[in-house]
Amino acid sequence: FLSSGINSRVRGVLTHYNTYYILNLIENMALKGVKVIELAGLAPSPFAGMILADYGADVVRVDQLRPLPSTNIMARGKQSISINIKKPDGLIILKKLIKDADILIEPFRPGVMEKLGLGPDSLLSENKRLIYARLSGYGQTGPLSHAAGHDINYVSMTGVLSKLGRAGAAPFPPINLLADFAGGSILCVMGIMMALHSRSVSGVGRC
Repeated sequence: FLSSGINSRVRGVLTHYNTYYILNLIENMALKGVKVIELAGLAPSPFAGMILADYGADVVRVDQLRPLPSTNIMARGKQSISINIKKPDGLIILKKLIKDADILIEPFRPGVMEKLGLGPDSLLSENKRLIYARLSGYGQTGPLSHAAGHDINYVSMTGVLSKLGRAGAAPFPPINLLADFAGGSILCVMGIMMALHSRSVSGVGRC
């Protein structure tokens, strides 16, 4: 009974300590207070948003009315809202969210955001501190900019796929770790971090 009582008190102390430690950790996270709007898309954009959330950013994921199946597995630490951004009322709501945001992550093909009136020129004129991150497959310009692309395309075209697998055997695709996550999400987050540092000096965001 005595041992059980001591163990119970020890568990109580450890629980209190762990709670204090976690709350202190959250309070002092590097991106605490940074507001991110993530437009829902396939793997690279939700993973980038999840990394930012893991470091304390307030991430709001804007879903379609029927959310993409892949978004929920990378929803850790995020809030979400479903908006029909093809409707005028939906655009008004989204613009209000972005007006107070620090970071916008958009995953669409070139021209989609501009067609909706959400291009960088428009949004940066309303929120000069906004960091506008674009995660399209082949960039905003160039011969492939409007082409659909997936991880297997990127690792094949760059030659990375030829380095994976056993000698004399067919290449072994690394699911979407190298191109989507390492080449897309991680580099996007690095760009966002550099833009945040630049903004701390200039006071102005960028695309």
